[in-house]
Amino acid sequence: MHAHALDSFDGVARHAPQRINLFIVAKSPLARLLAFARERGWDHLTFLSTAGNNYSRDYFGDSRGLTPAMRRQQEFKDGEEWDMPMLNVFRRDGSGVRHFWGSEMLYVPADPGQEYRHMDLMDPLWHLLDTTPEGRGDFEPALAYP
Repeated sequence: MHAHALDSFDGVARHAPQRINLFIVAKSPLARLLAFARERGWDHLTFLSTAGNNYSRDYFGDSRGLTPAMRRQQEFKDGEEWDMPMLNVFRRDGSGVRHFWGSEMLYVPADPGQEYRHMDLMDPLWHLLDTTPEGRGDFEPALAYP
């Protein structure tokens, strides 16, 4: 997930625990994630690291888990690997924890002239910009602004 979205999720994370468990999962070592969170001022997010396990690959957050057809569709070059922003929802029931939903729309070809919008459901910045006459334009969020 992009940093600008996590900026918003930090506010959401103050309220979400009343109904759900919310975790931000990344392949980086936990110490690195926590240092970045402190730098960004994220006080309410809970981070989990998947360093050393297959979670990201198994749940399509790591391009190494993609089939050859998916790699072609995403236009990956040989040897090129990416971390992909994915939203996964799990449900605990009497027999364990099960995968309930994932934002696999990332792996559906984008419409011509459009970027992948599989995480838009959860991104308040894009929602706000989409209400303006100019829309998103060519804006790309940055980690910092002048």
